[in-house]
Amino acid sequence: MKATHPLLAVPITIAAMFAQVIIGTLPVTLLPDPGHPLSRLAGAIGITLASLGLIYLIRRYLGRQPWRGVGLDRSRRALPHVLLGLLAGAVPVLAASALSVALGAATTVPWAVLAPQVPYLLLAVVFTLLSQAFPEELLWRGHLFDTLSSRLSPRAVIIVVSVGFGAMHIVSQSPATTPLERLLYVLHATALGFACAAARARTGTVWMAVGVHLGLHTGNYLFPTQPVAYGVQLIILTCTFTLSTLLLMHRPKPDHNTTPEQPPATVA
Repeated sequence: MKATHPLLAVPITIAAMFAQVIIGTLPVTLLPDPGHPLSRLAGAIGITLASLGLIYLIRRYLGRQPWRGVGLDRSRRALPHVLLGLLAGAVPVLAASALSVALGAATTVPWAVLAPQVPYLLLAVVFTLLSQAFPEELLWRGHLFDTLSSRLSPRAVIIVVSVGFGAMHIVSQSPATTPLERLLYVLHATALGFACAAARARTGTVWMAVGVHLGLHTGNYLFPTQPVAYGVQLIILTCTFTLSTLLLMHRPKPDHNTTPEQPPATVA
């Protein structure tokens, strides 16, 4: 069985997910103050570099796959795709947070608690980009998406990379305290995976998926909440991300009733 087979490609991706965090942050643990913001930023850079190196090795020596398949196209559309993805990821979070507060499922964080963190907002976004959004999307919606595309239908690829990504979050740290809330947290992560996969399928590159993933965290930074009924908040967030996924996958149908313009007549 080849490494590109889905039964091997998915476990390899999961193993690389853990490996890139361990390898990338290992040097930071040797620093005098690992918890310093700059030390954490160095760890985030290490995760990104570890992800790039691991994916290169996997594709070159296990899958015999060209690097261009990961979707890191260097073009003028990369930045607009990231920004559009950022919008597609942040708006569902902001809407879900506002609705959760309105329904009493969450409360806003007091300004006295939030104010000291405002100067570090940009640093937090950069840290999230380098430690989670970019390396995770490069792995799941970049490498694995491309690997599965040669063996599965487009719909099956989107399902596998989304469900697999969401299932991994069963071990993630979150405010979930009950088994039901943990399952809902996995469901919410799966919904994020579907939105990112839809972005990759629509654009053919990984940049918009990175933006969607980053938008989730950015939305939480801009509108932080404290859970009251965390399960309800997760359900609302899953619904808003499902709507975002549907919008990303929507393609307007051509109007077949429109009569094409006739070329101007040539005067002899």
